[in-house]
Amino acid sequence: MSAVKLNDITISYDDIGHGEDVLVLLHGHPFDRSMWRPQCDALGGKRWRLIVPDLRGYGESTVTPSTTTLDMLAHDVAALLDHLGIDAAVIGGLSMGGQIVMAFCHLYPQRVRGVVLAATFPQAETDDGKQVRNTMADRLLRDGMEGYAAEVLPRMVAPRTLAARPDIAAHVLGMMRGAHPIGAAAALRGRAERPCYDAVLSALPVPALIVVGDEDAFTTRADAERMHTLITGSTLVWMPGVGHMPNLEHADAFNAALESFLLTFGSAPT
Repeated sequence: MSAVKLNDITISYDDIGHGEDVLVLLHGHPFDRSMWRPQCDALGGKRWRLIVPDLRGYGESTVTPSTTTLDMLAHDVAALLDHLGIDAAVIGGLSMGGQIVMAFCHLYPQRVRGVVLAATFPQAETDDGKQVRNTMADRLLRDGMEGYAAEVLPRMVAPRTLAARPDIAAHVLGMMRGAHPIGAAAALRGRAERPCYDAVLSALPVPALIVVGDEDAFTTRADAERMHTLITGSTLVWMPGVGHMPNLEHADAFNAALESFLLTFGSAPT
């Protein structure tokens, strides 16, 4: 684990491998960088260098109050890449992490070699959704993460995962319980303000991998097809029996799709 102060906060991150080709992986809410452990184990030491941060407000990074927008999180990622001397990368994310990827593509299109969008969607938040997110933020600040984590676990992973893989369920539950309520609440308020990213996706000139589970309680088949249609030449992987955490619930299939996607890239530009 490494840490660096940037944008007036400290970002903790893993920097794995030494290849010229860089893959950045961004976790979802309310998780931390440990959710990408199976991908780090599978790709570590191979051609790709992996940069896996704890986002502002999560894990071992600085917790900031009030509102943390997707743009703020994208700026943090850019600052981390600057610190590491990385001009461009393939950037991937799950759920909120995928929406940060979209924000990054909007703000820093020249730094994006490709994208991985897992269990996410590009639509702006609805009025009802804004109210729900802000109400939940108030609840987390008042009551903490414990009740929320237990309540939402059955929506984060598929029923068969809960039954057959208690280790995965425990990992997901532990990340949620361990999240700081101030950081989680700030991110919820920020996501309530998110714009529609359809135009960003339709303008993407780079390869894209989209991965969605067919038992995802948050991302629908229509969402997946929407992104696939918007991004010319994208690859859509639909994973049966998988919920909102495809990289953990079916790590072997996810890793195979990711490695196949990464094989399409030539060496990083010099």
